Amino acid sequence: MKAIVCEQVGQLRMTLQEEPQPQPGTAIVKLRRIGICGTDMHAYKGNQPFFTYPRVLGHELAGIVEQADDPQGKVKAGDQVAVIPYMHCGDCIACRNGKTNCCTGMKVLGVHIDGGMRERIAVPVTHLLVTNGLTLDQSAVLEPLAIGAHAVRRSELRAGETALVIGAGPIGLGVMAFTKHRGARVIAMDLQDERLAFCRKWAGVDETVQATQSAKERVSELTNGDFPTVVFDATGSARSMSEAFGFVAHGGKLVYVGLVKADLAFNDPEFHKREMTLLGSRNATPEDFDAVQEAFRKGGIDAASFITHRAAFTEMIGQFDEWLKPESKVIKAMVEL
Repeated sequence: MKAIVCEQVGQLRMTLQEEPQPQPGTAIVKLRRIGICGTDMHAYKGNQPFFTYPRVLGHELAGIVEQADDPQGKVKAGDQVAVIPYMHCGDCIACRNGKTNCCTGMKVLGVHIDGGMRERIAVPVTHLLVTNGLTLDQSAVLEPLAIGAHAVRRSELRAGETALVIGAGPIGLGVMAFTKHRGARVIAMDLQDERLAFCRKWAGVDETVQATQSAKERVSELTNGDFPTVVFDATGSARSMSEAFGFVAHGGKLVYVGLVKADLAFNDPEFHKREMTLLGSRNATPEDFDAVQEAFRKGGIDAASFITHRAAFTEMIGQFDEWLKPESKVIKAMVEL
Protein backbone atom coordinates (compact mmCIF):
# COMPACT_ATOMS: atom_id res chain seq x y z
CA MET A 1 0.00 0.00 0.00
CA LYS A 2 1.03 3.62 -0.46
CA ALA A 3 2.17 5.74 2.47
CA ILE A 4 3.63 9.24 2.84
CA VAL A 5 6.63 9.45 5.16
CA CYS A 6 8.21 12.56 6.67
CA GLU A 7 11.79 11.32 6.36
CA GLN A 8 13.46 14.41 7.82
CA VAL A 9 12.76 18.09 8.33
CA GLY A 10 11.23 19.50 5.14
CA GLN A 11 11.04 16.19 3.28
CA LEU A 12 7.96 14.11 2.49
CA ARG A 13 8.17 11.00 0.31
CA MET A 14 5.63 8.55 -1.12
CA THR A 15 6.62 4.98 -0.29
CA LEU A 16 5.24 1.47 -0.46
CA GLN A 17 4.56 -0.37 2.80
CA GLU A 18 3.23 -3.79 3.73
CA GLU A 19 -0.49 -4.04 4.36
CA PRO A 20 -1.47 -4.01 8.07
CA GLN A 21 -2.35 -7.42 9.43
CA PRO A 22 -5.40 -8.15 11.59
CA GLN A 23 -4.73 -8.78 15.26
CA PRO A 24 -7.00 -9.66 18.19
CA GLY A 25 -8.92 -6.59 19.32
CA THR A 26 -8.04 -4.51 16.25
CA ALA A 27 -9.70 -3.36 13.07
CA ILE A 28 -8.31 -2.71 9.62
CA VAL A 29 -9.55 0.69 8.44
CA LYS A 30 -9.43 1.86 4.83
CA LEU A 31 -8.70 5.55 5.24
CA ARG A 32 -10.82 8.05 3.31
CA ARG A 33 -9.96 11.37 4.95
CA ILE A 34 -6.77 12.68 6.60
CA GLY A 35 -6.90 16.12 8.18
CA ILE A 36 -3.71 18.15 8.18
CA CYS A 37 -2.95 19.48 11.64
CA GLY A 38 -0.56 22.04 13.09
CA THR A 39 1.29 19.07 14.58
CA ASP A 40 1.99 17.75 11.06
CA MET A 41 3.19 21.16 9.92
CA HIS A 42 5.40 21.66 12.99
CA ALA A 43 6.92 18.20 12.53
CA TYR A 44 7.61 18.98 8.87
CA LYS A 45 9.37 22.20 9.90
CA GLY A 46 11.27 20.60 12.80
CA ASN A 47 9.40 22.40 15.58
CA GLN A 48 7.40 19.53 17.08
CA PRO A 49 8.35 18.26 20.57
CA PHE A 50 8.31 14.50 21.28
CA PHE A 51 9.05 13.78 17.60
CA THR A 52 11.56 11.56 15.78
CA TYR A 53 12.17 10.92 12.07
CA PRO A 54 11.28 9.16 9.85
CA ARG A 55 7.56 9.19 10.67
CA VAL A 56 4.25 8.61 8.91
CA LEU A 57 2.27 11.70 9.88
CA GLY A 58 -1.49 12.00 10.26
CA HIS A 59 -3.83 11.63 13.22
CA GLU A 60 -7.08 13.29 12.11
CA LEU A 61 -8.49 10.20 10.47
CA ALA A 62 -11.75 8.87 9.08
CA GLY A 63 -12.43 5.75 7.07
CA ILE A 64 -14.36 2.55 6.57
CA VAL A 65 -13.76 -0.65 8.56
CA GLU A 66 -12.73 -3.52 6.30
CA GLN A 67 -12.47 -6.15 9.04
CA ALA A 68 -12.69 -6.05 12.81
CA ASP A 69 -12.12 -8.29 15.82
CA ASP A 70 -14.31 -6.63 18.46
CA PRO A 71 -15.31 -8.89 21.36
CA GLN A 72 -18.12 -6.47 22.24
CA GLY A 73 -19.44 -6.29 18.70
CA LYS A 74 -19.57 -2.49 18.59
CA VAL A 75 -17.30 -2.15 15.54
CA LYS A 76 -17.96 -4.20 12.41
CA ALA A 77 -16.98 -4.32 8.77
CA GLY A 78 -18.63 -1.57 6.76
CA ASP A 79 -18.84 0.91 9.62
CA GLN A 80 -17.67 4.46 9.05
CA VAL A 81 -15.30 5.40 11.85
CA ALA A 82 -13.16 8.16 13.28
CA VAL A 83 -9.93 7.37 15.09
CA ILE A 84 -9.03 8.42 18.62
CA PRO A 85 -5.27 8.69 18.01
CA TYR A 86 -4.07 8.75 21.62
CA MET A 87 -2.71 5.30 22.45
CA HIS A 88 -2.71 5.20 26.26
CA CYS A 89 -1.36 2.46 28.52
CA GLY A 90 -4.43 1.99 30.74
CA ASP A 91 -2.31 1.37 33.85
CA CYS A 92 -0.59 4.63 34.86
CA ILE A 93 -1.93 7.07 37.44
CA ALA A 94 -3.47 9.30 34.75
CA CYS A 95 -5.26 6.37 33.08
CA ARG A 96 -6.44 4.99 36.42
CA ASN A 97 -8.01 8.38 37.13
CA GLY A 98 -9.75 8.56 33.76
CA LYS A 99 -7.27 11.05 32.29
CA THR A 100 -6.26 8.89 29.35
CA ASN A 101 -5.48 12.06 27.39
CA CYS A 102 -2.32 12.64 29.46
CA CYS A 103 -1.13 9.04 29.98
CA THR A 104 2.47 8.89 31.21
CA GLY A 105 3.32 6.53 28.34
CA MET A 106 1.22 8.28 25.69
CA LYS A 107 1.87 7.30 22.09
CA VAL A 108 0.07 9.56 19.64
CA LEU A 109 -0.41 8.39 16.07
CA GLY A 110 1.68 10.46 13.71
CA VAL A 111 3.89 11.77 16.52
CA HIS A 112 5.37 9.03 18.71
CA ILE A 113 4.33 6.18 16.39
CA ASP A 114 3.42 6.04 12.71
CA GLY A 115 0.12 7.66 11.87
CA GLY A 116 -2.49 7.46 9.17
CA MET A 117 -1.04 9.13 6.09
CA ARG A 118 -1.44 5.84 4.23
CA GLU A 119 -4.13 3.79 2.57
CA ARG A 120 -4.94 1.47 5.49
CA ILE A 121 -4.20 1.31 9.19
CA ALA A 122 -4.71 -1.19 12.00
CA VAL A 123 -6.31 0.41 15.07
CA PRO A 124 -7.46 -1.06 18.40
CA VAL A 125 -11.26 -1.20 18.33
CA THR A 126 -11.21 0.67 21.65
CA HIS A 127 -9.87 3.68 19.74
CA LEU A 128 -12.52 3.77 17.03
CA LEU A 129 -15.72 5.82 17.08
CA VAL A 130 -18.51 4.59 14.84
CA THR A 131 -19.74 7.67 12.97
CA ASN A 132 -22.45 6.24 10.72
CA GLY A 133 -24.74 9.12 9.85
CA LEU A 134 -22.00 11.74 9.87
CA THR A 135 -20.05 12.73 6.77
CA LEU A 136 -16.47 11.62 6.25
CA ASP A 137 -15.40 15.25 6.65
CA GLN A 138 -17.20 15.54 9.99
CA SER A 139 -15.60 12.30 11.15
CA ALA A 140 -12.12 13.52 10.22
CA VAL A 141 -12.42 16.81 12.12
CA LEU A 142 -13.83 15.25 15.28
CA GLU A 143 -10.32 15.07 16.75
CA PRO A 144 -9.20 18.72 16.42
CA LEU A 145 -12.60 19.97 17.56
CA ALA A 146 -12.53 17.56 20.52
CA ILE A 147 -9.30 19.22 21.65
CA GLY A 148 -11.18 22.51 21.83
CA ALA A 149 -14.13 20.88 23.61
CA HIS A 150 -11.74 19.36 26.15
CA ALA A 151 -10.07 22.70 26.89
CA VAL A 152 -13.43 24.35 27.49
CA ARG A 153 -14.64 21.52 29.71
CA ARG A 154 -11.39 21.63 31.67
CA SER A 155 -11.78 25.39 32.22
CA GLU A 156 -15.18 24.90 33.91
CA LEU A 157 -16.40 27.96 32.03
CA ARG A 158 -19.92 29.00 33.00
CA ALA A 159 -22.68 30.66 30.98
CA GLY A 160 -22.45 34.42 31.19
CA GLU A 161 -18.69 34.57 31.68
CA THR A 162 -16.43 36.37 29.23
CA ALA A 163 -13.74 34.28 27.55
CA LEU A 164 -10.82 35.43 25.42
CA VAL A 165 -9.46 32.97 22.86
CA ILE A 166 -6.03 33.90 21.51
CA GLY A 167 -5.20 32.24 18.19
CA ALA A 168 -7.71 31.61 15.40
CA GLY A 169 -6.28 28.42 13.96
CA PRO A 170 -8.31 25.18 13.89
CA ILE A 171 -7.81 24.47 17.61
CA GLY A 172 -8.63 28.03 18.65
CA LEU A 173 -11.74 27.96 16.47
CA GLY A 174 -12.86 24.77 18.19
CA VAL A 175 -12.38 26.46 21.56
CA MET A 176 -14.47 29.42 20.36
CA ALA A 177 -17.26 27.17 19.15
CA PHE A 178 -17.53 25.35 22.46
CA THR A 179 -17.23 28.48 24.60
CA LYS A 180 -20.25 29.75 22.65
CA HIS A 181 -22.01 26.43 23.28
CA ARG A 182 -21.46 27.07 27.00
CA GLY A 183 -23.26 30.40 26.72
CA ALA A 184 -20.19 32.57 27.26
CA ARG A 185 -19.40 35.92 25.69
CA VAL A 186 -16.41 35.24 23.45
CA ILE A 187 -13.63 37.57 22.32
CA ALA A 188 -11.34 36.27 19.57
CA MET A 189 -7.79 37.58 19.14
CA ASP A 190 -5.48 36.97 16.19
CA LEU A 191 -2.98 38.77 13.99
CA GLN A 192 -4.93 38.29 10.75
CA ASP A 193 -8.07 40.27 9.97
CA GLU A 194 -9.36 37.55 7.63
CA ARG A 195 -9.11 34.93 10.35
CA LEU A 196 -10.95 37.22 12.75
CA ALA A 197 -13.71 37.63 10.19
CA PHE A 198 -13.88 33.84 9.92
CA CYS A 199 -14.24 33.64 13.73
CA ARG A 200 -17.34 35.81 13.54
CA LYS A 201 -18.84 33.88 10.64
CA TRP A 202 -17.98 30.32 11.66
CA ALA A 203 -17.83 30.38 15.46
CA GLY A 204 -20.18 33.29 16.10
CA VAL A 205 -17.81 35.13 18.43
CA ASP A 206 -19.07 38.35 19.97
CA GLU A 207 -15.97 40.53 19.56
CA THR A 208 -12.66 40.41 17.71
CA VAL A 209 -9.34 42.02 18.64
CA GLN A 210 -6.24 42.50 16.52
CA ALA A 211 -3.21 41.10 18.37
CA THR A 212 -1.25 44.36 18.28
CA GLN A 213 0.44 46.43 20.95
CA SER A 214 -2.91 48.00 21.85
CA ALA A 215 -4.68 44.64 22.26
CA LYS A 216 -4.62 44.77 26.05
CA GLU A 217 -6.26 48.18 26.08
CA ARG A 218 -8.92 46.98 23.65
CA VAL A 219 -9.72 43.90 25.74
CA SER A 220 -9.92 46.13 28.80
CA GLU A 221 -12.41 48.37 27.01
CA LEU A 222 -14.55 45.42 25.96
CA THR A 223 -14.74 44.16 29.55
CA ASN A 224 -15.13 47.50 31.35
CA GLY A 225 -11.66 47.06 32.83
CA ASP A 226 -12.46 43.64 34.36
CA PHE A 227 -10.70 41.48 31.72
CA PRO A 228 -11.92 37.98 30.79
CA THR A 229 -12.41 35.42 33.55
CA VAL A 230 -11.05 32.66 31.28
CA VAL A 231 -8.30 33.11 28.69
CA PHE A 232 -7.40 30.33 26.26
CA ASP A 233 -4.10 30.55 24.37
CA ALA A 234 -4.11 28.36 21.28
CA THR A 235 -1.23 30.00 19.44
CA GLY A 236 1.77 27.77 20.09
CA SER A 237 3.76 31.02 20.40
CA ALA A 238 6.05 31.44 23.41
CA ARG A 239 5.63 35.22 23.32
CA SER A 240 1.85 35.05 23.17
CA MET A 241 1.67 32.44 25.92
CA SER A 242 3.80 34.59 28.24
CA GLU A 243 1.90 37.78 27.44
CA ALA A 244 -1.45 36.03 27.96
CA PHE A 245 -1.02 36.40 31.73
CA GLY A 246 -1.77 40.11 31.34
CA PHE A 247 -5.23 39.47 29.87
CA VAL A 248 -6.67 37.44 32.77
CA ALA A 249 -9.12 38.88 35.29
CA HIS A 250 -8.32 38.79 38.98
CA GLY A 251 -9.43 35.37 40.17
CA GLY A 252 -9.45 34.12 36.59
CA LYS A 253 -7.95 31.23 34.65
CA LEU A 254 -5.41 30.91 31.86
CA VAL A 255 -5.61 27.73 29.79
CA TYR A 256 -2.73 26.71 27.54
CA VAL A 257 -4.22 24.75 24.67
CA GLY A 258 -1.29 25.28 22.31
CA LEU A 259 2.13 23.68 22.69
CA VAL A 260 5.49 25.31 22.09
CA LYS A 261 8.98 23.82 22.08
CA ALA A 262 10.36 26.36 24.56
CA ASP A 263 10.55 27.40 28.20
CA LEU A 264 8.00 29.98 29.35
CA ALA A 265 8.44 32.74 31.92
CA PHE A 266 5.97 35.00 33.70
CA ASN A 267 5.98 37.72 36.34
CA ASP A 268 5.14 36.07 39.64
CA PRO A 269 3.76 39.19 41.42
CA GLU A 270 1.23 39.65 38.58
CA PHE A 271 0.33 35.96 38.75
CA HIS A 272 0.08 36.00 42.54
CA LYS A 273 -1.97 39.16 42.97
CA ARG A 274 -4.61 37.82 40.59
CA GLU A 275 -4.71 34.45 42.42
CA MET A 276 -4.71 33.15 38.88
CA THR A 277 -5.20 29.52 37.93
CA LEU A 278 -2.90 28.23 35.17
CA LEU A 279 -4.05 25.09 33.34
CA GLY A 280 -2.59 22.91 30.64
CA SER A 281 -5.00 21.16 28.28
CA ARG A 282 -3.76 18.17 26.33
CA ASN A 283 -5.55 16.10 23.70
CA ALA A 284 -9.11 14.96 24.50
CA THR A 285 -11.04 12.11 26.10
CA PRO A 286 -13.83 10.00 24.58
CA GLU A 287 -16.49 12.20 26.21
CA ASP A 288 -15.06 15.21 24.34
CA PHE A 289 -15.34 13.32 21.05
CA ASP A 290 -18.94 12.50 22.00
CA ALA A 291 -19.64 16.18 22.64
CA VAL A 292 -18.45 17.08 19.13
CA GLN A 293 -20.49 14.27 17.59
CA GLU A 294 -23.57 15.53 19.38
CA ALA A 295 -22.92 19.08 18.15
CA PHE A 296 -22.62 17.79 14.58
CA ARG A 297 -25.80 15.76 14.82
CA LYS A 298 -27.70 18.77 16.15
CA GLY A 299 -26.33 21.02 13.42
CA GLY A 300 -24.43 23.22 15.85
CA ILE A 301 -21.07 23.07 14.05
CA ASP A 302 -20.38 23.42 10.33
CA ALA A 303 -17.62 21.08 9.19
CA ALA A 304 -18.00 21.94 5.51
CA SER A 305 -16.82 25.54 5.80
CA PHE A 306 -14.20 24.60 8.43
CA ILE A 307 -12.34 22.74 5.65
CA THR A 308 -10.89 25.33 3.28
CA HIS A 309 -8.37 23.33 1.22
CA ARG A 310 -8.37 19.82 -0.26
CA ALA A 311 -6.01 17.52 -2.13
CA ALA A 312 -6.03 13.95 -3.32
CA PHE A 313 -3.66 11.62 -1.47
CA THR A 314 -1.42 11.27 -4.53
CA GLU A 315 -1.18 15.07 -4.88
CA MET A 316 -0.68 16.04 -1.24
CA ILE A 317 3.11 16.26 -1.24
CA GLY A 318 2.98 18.86 -3.99
CA GLN A 319 0.46 20.92 -2.01
CA PHE A 320 2.01 20.75 1.44
CA ASP A 321 4.52 23.60 1.11
CA GLU A 322 1.79 25.85 -0.30
CA TRP A 323 -0.45 25.10 2.68
CA LEU A 324 2.32 26.35 4.98
CA LYS A 325 2.31 29.83 3.42
CA PRO A 326 0.19 32.47 5.21
CA GLU A 327 -1.06 33.76 1.87
CA SER A 328 -2.71 30.37 1.25
CA LYS A 329 -5.16 31.26 4.06
CA VAL A 330 -5.56 27.66 5.17
CA ILE A 331 -7.93 26.99 8.04
CA LYS A 332 -8.13 23.20 7.67
CA ALA A 333 -6.64 21.20 4.80
CA MET A 334 -8.07 17.78 4.07
CA VAL A 335 -6.54 14.86 2.14
CA GLU A 336 -8.98 12.61 0.29
CA LEU A 337 -8.53 8.95 -0.65
